[in-house]
Amino acid sequence: MLMWLIILVLVIAVSVSAVVYLIKKFRRFSFLDNLKDKHPKLSWAAAAAPVVLINLLAAIFLNVWAAVIIMIHLFVFWLVCDSFGKLIRKLTKKTSMRYYEGCAAIVLTAVYLSIGWYLAHHVYRTSYSFTTDKKLGQDTLRIVEIADLHVGITLDGSEFAEQCKRMRDDKPDVVIVAGDFVDDSSTRSDMEEACRALKSIAPKYGVYFATGNHDKGYSSGRGYTIDDLRSELKKNGVIILEDESVLVNNSFYIIGRLDRSYDERLPIKELIQDLDTSKYMIVADHQPNDYDNEADAGVDLVLSGHTHGGHIFPAGIIGVLIKANDRAYGTESRGSTDFVVTSGISGWAIPFKTGTISEYVVIDVKEQ
Repeated sequence: MLMWLIILVLVIAVSVSAVVYLIKKFRRFSFLDNLKDKHPKLSWAAAAAPVVLINLLAAIFLNVWAAVIIMIHLFVFWLVCDSFGKLIRKLTKKTSMRYYEGCAAIVLTAVYLSIGWYLAHHVYRTSYSFTTDKKLGQDTLRIVEIADLHVGITLDGSEFAEQCKRMRDDKPDVVIVAGDFVDDSSTRSDMEEACRALKSIAPKYGVYFATGNHDKGYSSGRGYTIDDLRSELKKNGVIILEDESVLVNNSFYIIGRLDRSYDERLPIKELIQDLDTSKYMIVADHQPNDYDNEADAGVDLVLSGHTHGGHIFPAGIIGVLIKANDRAYGTESRGSTDFVVTSGISGWAIPFKTGTISEYVVIDVKEQ
């Protein structure tokens, strides 16, 4: 909790600094620069207008977090462009009456975040392949992993249903939902439609759900509880695993862990102590931050989400450096255990992804 409080304070501090800096920089444009001497108050008001307008439009048509992200990126790009401008003037020993740096910063921010918008809203299909010397009951076990839908951010219920049609075409044996299916902003109607969509994938051995930190909700304002979510999932044939395991086709286990945010969560060794370790063990664990214990327990495959692949660069790198996560994205092996972290089919609050993608994951596990 302390870490998130520190991050929130830093984000607020950077955002305020960004607004002050940008107002000063907008005042450097020639059409405002001419007002400085004769009408200083008017020049400040005119310089503040585009900053205020950008924030208002982003907050109204997207959300407050989107406004913060836009401000911070414009701030950073402007700093970079100003630094390059100073360097070029120093090298060429020339000055210019036109403020090209500001124009460049605005264009670069618009292009960069437009790409980020596309990456957040376009869902990719990412595939991985692993091998095992354990018997699976078939040559290849195909798993589809979904995480971090946060339904309503970039995909509403009906849009998620369209993605589920793509997953159905992959003919999965198993679908595993690795948490954060909903969050505080997800409406009940979207939640219900998304639950129905899971049923439509119709995998051979069913759909399995492990809880994420946002599924239980952080406020009571969304109009339904986690019990309502559980009820809707069960109504649509989804098997919920909360520190529970199930033996599928007498060949492999699916083990769903309670999210790390639950105090009652069991250690992985205790969770699997009565299982037949000669069978392949798949663990759904929303947050990827128990790798050493899971590898030491000898489970075969761990599927996680939570990080959103970093969501906004360089958040993923920072998360690993401060040990909030063992991995931000992709695959890793420790001992006999393979780990997969998906960047998620959507993300929380921010409708941009920079340095990562939105995806669902198809995993083929093959007998050696």
